[in-house]
Amino acid sequence: MQSEPVVRFGFFVGVFALMAVWEALAPARARSFPRAARWPSNLAIVALDAALLRFAFPVAAVGAAAFASERGFGLFNALAAPLWISVPLSLAALDFVIWLQHVAFHRVPLLWRFHRMHHADLDFDVTTALRFHPVEIALSMLIKMAAVAALGAPPVAVVAFEILLNGLAMFDHSNASLPPRLDALVRLVFVTPDMHRVHHSVRPEETHSNFGFNLSIWDRMFGLYRAAPREGQQGMTVGLPILREEGELRLDRMLTQPWRNPDSRR
Repeated sequence: MQSEPVVRFGFFVGVFALMAVWEALAPARARSFPRAARWPSNLAIVALDAALLRFAFPVAAVGAAAFASERGFGLFNALAAPLWISVPLSLAALDFVIWLQHVAFHRVPLLWRFHRMHHADLDFDVTTALRFHPVEIALSMLIKMAAVAALGAPPVAVVAFEILLNGLAMFDHSNASLPPRLDALVRLVFVTPDMHRVHHSVRPEETHSNFGFNLSIWDRMFGLYRAAPREGQQGMTVGLPILREEGELRLDRMLTQPWRNPDSRR
């Protein structure tokens, strides 16, 4: 697993480039702001988050999986489950954990303070997938490591999940258009850009729907699925009713957002 960071970085660069080209050639919506106003800060935050994780969690989720495997910790290790069972079940279980975490970051006011930086982006494209406050990133890693250890998820499953989560998050946050019939087919299993864009609507009832990043089944199962925004994909407004000034796109303003403005989901 020593090559895991290199493999993940390679997939990240490849998927990011693919989605950036796709949304440039076939955009789903017209941009509200030029890339130059948003991309520098959105890319800077992902570099800051990566540095934080490397410093604070040098072994991260894959290390937690290896530790659990060596000591026989966790459900699948205790059951001595074969990989053909433990890998797919780990992928599904970890995706559900991330879905639950996302719901919690919307429902718990203190957690929402940090998560709303992600929603305060005034446009929606591949870089929005990378725009998370460092505090949220650290908390998310702790949750993920705990889930990995409790499951006894195999290291190979954790690597696969990290790659899928990162890649599919960039896909479903992209401004890429899909033919309607293909979108309807894909979203039966996976989250699509049109489906997740609803989650970034300025309307609270739409912001608090469609929480999935990978699988679409959790939102359907728990009654949180919304097929389309009220104003339609072209008419919807992206962002939050608060934090709408263009200056909020600056990195320093993004980092201090949790400590400014009233804690409002409206």
